[in-house]
Amino acid sequence: MVVAQNKVVQIHYTLTNEAGAVLDSSSGGEPLAYIHGIGNLIPGLEKALEGKGAGEKLNVKVSAEEGYGVRDPALVQDVPRRAFRGIDDIRVGMQFQADSNQGPRMVTVTRIAGDMVTVDGNHPLAGEDLTFAVEIAEVRDASEEELAHGHVHGAGGHHHD
Repeated sequence: MVVAQNKVVQIHYTLTNEAGAVLDSSSGGEPLAYIHGIGNLIPGLEKALEGKGAGEKLNVKVSAEEGYGVRDPALVQDVPRRAFRGIDDIRVGMQFQADSNQGPRMVTVTRIAGDMVTVDGNHPLAGEDLTFAVEIAEVRDASEEELAHGHVHGAGGHHHD
């Protein structure tokens, strides 16, 4: 069975940036399980896995455009400190959910200068070309329930009932 639309795929992966630093890895843990073709993975990685089978290993280079997107300067904003009501100790690196005209969006505090706080709504990996070293562990049909819920149940999935 090969990776295709609506298949449950389990992969082991190591994600590195252009400098070769490891950003994330499933090594030593459970494989990542996802339903193929419904937007659970970044587009560039899904495209590369399409048609591959269990046991295959591949190195996938994903451009920023097919990964977490290019950086959008409009998503970086200065906000008055008073906008963070009830949070006394704001620090660089903190993340908050903010309401935007595209719905809720995660923002990261990148700078604090006096009463102004700079927040960045770009994904932390936006603008980066990434490399995934991937091994496909398993490919199977998704159940009706998994398709209805949009995620994998059981081993490697979101929840156990």
